[in-house]
Amino acid sequence: MDGFVDEVNITVEAGDGGDGAVSFHREKYVAAGGPDGGDGGKGGDIVFLVDDNLNTLIDFRYKRKFKAERGENGQGSRKFGRSAEDLVIRVPRGTVVSDRESGRVIADMSGSEPVVIAKGGRGGRGNAHFATPTRQIPRFAKPGFKGQKLDLHLELKLLADVGLVGFPNVGKSTLISVVSAAKPKIANYHFTTLIPNLGVVKISDENSFVIADIPGLIEGASEGVGLGHEFLRHVERCRLILHIVDVSGSEGRDPKDDYEIINRELRSFSEELVNAPQIVAANKCDMANDEQIALFKEYIESKGVPFYAISAATTEGTKELMNEVYKALKGLPPLKVFEAEPEPLWQEPEPDKMSFEITEDDGVYFVDADWLEGILRTADMEDYESLQHFQLVLKTSGIIDELIKRGVKEGDTVSVGGFEFDYVE
Repeated sequence: MDGFVDEVNITVEAGDGGDGAVSFHREKYVAAGGPDGGDGGKGGDIVFLVDDNLNTLIDFRYKRKFKAERGENGQGSRKFGRSAEDLVIRVPRGTVVSDRESGRVIADMSGSEPVVIAKGGRGGRGNAHFATPTRQIPRFAKPGFKGQKLDLHLELKLLADVGLVGFPNVGKSTLISVVSAAKPKIANYHFTTLIPNLGVVKISDENSFVIADIPGLIEGASEGVGLGHEFLRHVERCRLILHIVDVSGSEGRDPKDDYEIINRELRSFSEELVNAPQIVAANKCDMANDEQIALFKEYIESKGVPFYAISAATTEGTKELMNEVYKALKGLPPLKVFEAEPEPLWQEPEPDKMSFEITEDDGVYFVDADWLEGILRTADMEDYESLQHFQLVLKTSGIIDELIKRGVKEGDTVSVGGFEFDYVE
């Protein structure tokens, strides 16, 4: 399995925001310059980008933790800290990114646009923001927000219009080599190859489709026998299955049995998969007699499945087969894309995990509670219902009662995880 890795777990952590600065303007002949602390810079995002030079996730076997840089701290003279560079992680096209714990799909890296997977924290605000007529010398600033940290599951699901299935050594690699520019390794192997071979079949200058040799489909594959369990998932996206069968029986097997065994494996893995449109290509016709071809053709067509006789080795019938495949594709839905699922609504933790700490500095009450980060990230404070829910959380968690004990008064500023509001009785 060293040659191909199609499933891996990694951890990504976006950068924290830089801290706001506490600073005061000092200038000759200016008695009270006032606060001039600048804001911290934003932490770097974790960004995924498709790289078509990659066809495996093997690089992630050797590096599984990725962390973006934090933003710079703010400075005096209202100088903002510099935002950190995003950390760009390159993945093969077709990589599905999901949350390891919940299984929620975060992104399907099928397009060419970069996707932000984890967001960097916002920079903290400098003390220049906190000056009021009654608080002219604020000696505090806000720390930067934490960046998102995620445990991810990456799974490569090949992006191909047509998936070639069949027993090892039936001629799948040979067919790809003669109908596309792909140059797969071809040998008389009696075991499955390790790396899927992809090729682009050009019908004309404007029309083409992607074909993939899906390795691993041998009897017992769906139960993990051989390598099949690792690769069956790659057929999920294919719009059409091209089933290659050795009609000559050169390996000592019956082509009818081969056909049924492979379909049984597909069915064991996914009922949806076995019902996908399928075309049967009877390969190695140059080594078969007319009776073998006729009997197998009758058997396949009795099942309502299109049948084509070819010889990949001599290219006989391969061009006609590709033309028929292209015609079939034109009437099928586009490639399956796994829709990203929205981030779940914040869930209130158990009461014993709702600890918090309140500090007061120059009339501002700071509430420190790590468990509130989730609601602050997903809540829209411009939305009335979202704001009402946030206020309810503050009340039920005991934060409001503790603020009252600390002497908070109407109009005082309360800062919760960087979100500020005036206390109203």
